[in-house]
Amino acid sequence: MTQQVLGVLASGRGTDLQSIIDAVERGEVKAKIGVVLSDKPDAYALERAKKAGIPALCIDRKQYDGRAPFEEALIAALEEKGVTLVVLAGFMRILTPLFVRHYKGRILNIHPALLPSFPGAHAHRDVLAYGVKVSGCTIHFVDEGTDSGPIIAQAAVPVLDDDTEDTLGARVLEQEHKLYPQVIEWYCEGRLHIEGRHVRVDQ
Repeated sequence: MTQQVLGVLASGRGTDLQSIIDAVERGEVKAKIGVVLSDKPDAYALERAKKAGIPALCIDRKQYDGRAPFEEALIAALEEKGVTLVVLAGFMRILTPLFVRHYKGRILNIHPALLPSFPGAHAHRDVLAYGVKVSGCTIHFVDEGTDSGPIIAQAAVPVLDDDTEDTLGARVLEQEHKLYPQVIEWYCEGRLHIEGRHVRVDQ
């Protein structure tokens, strides 16, 4: 089987990126990280990539006149590195159909809630406001909606009475760092099959 080349898109601290870098280095994810891209020049994810010897590039949305030229620049950078799987790791921009169709079935995202509940950018805040007792994280294929693609895997954590967004977020993040590399390895092994809204994982 041909080795997968990952292109990781991140906007912030890059802790999910770090978990993937570490899993690749340990041999738990048998793939190469071809490039890390960020839409923010000060994203610490870029520093994490550089420290690991991974090509890192900022494609600043503000430098482009519209979403299409911005996404075309993302695609060009990914194609240049031979990326076969796009991994969104805290990338805080909604991708348009232009990008999603180019990588149809080849984009993974992680969301810090149990989808389809609490989509969007403020999941922990919304979870606490609603009063649910269980939250967690969801890894899914990206489609043309917002956090609406077929779900691959989920991990649950309890929501405690005294939780804040930070304490809940830290508990969810622990699960993200375990689950995301595992799902990426499943993809690399050819074990994921999209069947409508369902994703079958071969054992």
